[in-house]
Amino acid sequence: MVMKFVICIKNQGYEVSLERGKVYRVLDDEKASQHSLIRVIDESGEDYLFPAEYFVAIKLPKAAEKALVA
Repeated sequence: MVMKFVICIKNQGYEVSLERGKVYRVLDDEKASQHSLIRVIDESGEDYLFPAEYFVAIKLPKAAEKALVA
């Protein structure tokens, strides 16, 4: 499984759930992406849908991926 990560660039309306500048793990959700949404694991540790425009995809080194997924 390929891990995907994004960095939050906007959190308007989701200040409790998202932290600007923080890296979040993405879960695949084809249906959500058709509606310009992205499924991420938020501050609560649960996965939720957020506007895709609030994030930018990033590529992490393998060591960083391991640390974030552990």
